[in-house]
Amino acid sequence: MISTREEVLAVVRRHLADTVEGIEGKEIDPSKSMKELGANSLDIVEVVSCSMRELKVKVPRDQLNKLTNINELVDLLHLSVTEKAAAAAAS
Repeated sequence: MISTREEVLAVVRRHLADTVEGIEGKEIDPSKSMKELGANSLDIVEVVSCSMRELKVKVPRDQLNKLTNINELVDLLHLSVTEKAAAAAAS
């Protein structure tokens, strides 16, 4: 199970590298936006939806629309993963 922020970042980086032509995982600077790295709006939707599917979390679209860079996406996804794990542990 994915639990650390670094693991969530690795998932996002992998989907970004798979989706956006010309990006290799190690070139991805998480302080940049996906658009700055060459992703178009369809690429961004693909990266976010694939990442959420792999992490088995859902994030409301209004929260996603506020994000400005990859670090913020990773923080939001990591928070969702952590909350889901805490809820599962409590039940």
